[in-house]
Amino acid sequence: MAMKIDAELCTACGDCEPVCPTSAIAPKRGVYVINAAICTECEGEHDLPQCLNACMTDGCIIPVDL
Repeated sequence: MAMKIDAELCTACGDCEPVCPTSAIAPKRGVYVINAAICTECEGEHDLPQCLNACMTDGCIIPVDL
Protein backbone atom coordinates (compact mmCIF):
# COMPACT_ATOMS: atom_id res chain seq x y z
CA MET A 1 0.00 0.00 0.00
CA ALA A 2 0.95 3.63 -0.29
CA MET A 3 -0.23 6.95 1.02
CA LYS A 4 -2.10 9.65 -0.92
CA ILE A 5 -2.49 13.38 -0.36
CA ASP A 6 -5.97 14.81 -0.88
CA ALA A 7 -5.36 17.80 -3.17
CA GLU A 8 -8.46 19.57 -1.88
CA LEU A 9 -7.20 19.45 1.71
CA CYS A 10 -3.49 20.06 1.06
CA THR A 11 -2.40 23.54 2.16
CA ALA A 12 0.97 23.19 0.38
CA CYS A 13 2.83 23.87 3.63
CA GLY A 14 5.56 21.42 2.62
CA ASP A 15 6.00 19.87 6.08
CA CYS A 16 5.57 16.34 4.69
CA GLU A 17 8.24 16.50 1.98
CA PRO A 18 11.43 16.57 4.10
CA VAL A 19 10.30 13.80 6.48
CA CYS A 20 9.68 11.22 3.72
CA PRO A 21 12.52 8.65 3.88
CA THR A 22 11.94 7.52 0.27
CA SER A 23 11.59 11.03 -1.22
CA ALA A 24 8.17 10.02 -2.57
CA ILE A 25 6.61 13.43 -1.84
CA ALA A 26 7.00 16.36 -4.23
CA PRO A 27 5.17 19.57 -5.14
CA LYS A 28 2.90 19.50 -8.18
CA ARG A 29 0.57 22.26 -9.40
CA GLY A 30 0.51 24.12 -6.11
CA VAL A 31 0.00 21.13 -3.79
CA TYR A 32 2.01 18.08 -2.77
CA VAL A 33 1.63 14.58 -4.18
CA ILE A 34 2.97 11.18 -3.16
CA ASN A 35 4.47 8.87 -5.78
CA ALA A 36 2.70 5.60 -4.93
CA ALA A 37 5.31 3.59 -6.83
CA ILE A 38 8.01 4.45 -4.27
CA CYS A 39 5.96 5.11 -1.10
CA THR A 40 6.52 2.35 1.46
CA GLU A 41 4.40 3.86 4.26
CA CYS A 42 7.77 4.02 6.07
CA GLU A 43 7.65 0.25 6.71
CA GLY A 44 10.93 -0.98 8.11
CA GLU A 45 12.03 2.52 9.09
CA HIS A 46 9.26 3.89 11.33
CA ASP A 47 6.15 2.62 13.12
CA LEU A 48 3.87 5.08 11.27
CA PRO A 49 4.14 6.97 7.99
CA GLN A 50 6.15 10.10 8.80
CA CYS A 51 4.02 12.28 6.54
CA LEU A 52 1.03 11.61 8.81
CA ASN A 53 2.98 12.90 11.80
CA ALA A 54 4.08 16.03 9.93
CA CYS A 55 0.73 16.97 8.36
CA MET A 56 -1.37 19.37 10.42
CA THR A 57 -4.54 18.88 8.33
CA ASP A 58 -6.73 15.98 9.46
CA GLY A 59 -7.61 13.57 6.67
CA CYS A 60 -5.25 15.15 4.16
CA ILE A 61 -2.98 12.10 3.91
CA ILE A 62 -4.72 8.75 3.58
CA PRO A 63 -3.84 5.17 2.55
CA VAL A 64 -4.64 4.32 -1.05
CA ASP A 65 -5.20 0.93 -2.67
CA LEU A 66 -2.95 0.30 -5.66
